[in-house]
Amino acid sequence: MPTAFLEIVELDNGEIVLKRADDDAEPLARIRFSEESSLFMMDNGLEVAKVMFQAGIQAAASMAEQADTEGDTPWDESSPIIH
Repeated sequence: MPTAFLEIVELDNGEIVLKRADDDAEPLARIRFSEESSLFMMDNGLEVAKVMFQAGIQAAASMAEQADTEGDTPWDESSPIIH
């Protein structure tokens, strides 16, 4: 599988997105903090979003690796909520 270069971009509307660097298609993921959250984070929302995206990518990679090893998905597909 080819390596995809990803970038994290803060849009004019305050939304922070994860997207392919060489593509203008729909973002892969979006984070939008409430005004209250932004105030609590003292305008460090972009840094918090970076950590959130990194954690999500690491978790997905770990789950995919576990599924490859065990031969099935590491989560309950019948449940609509994943914590």
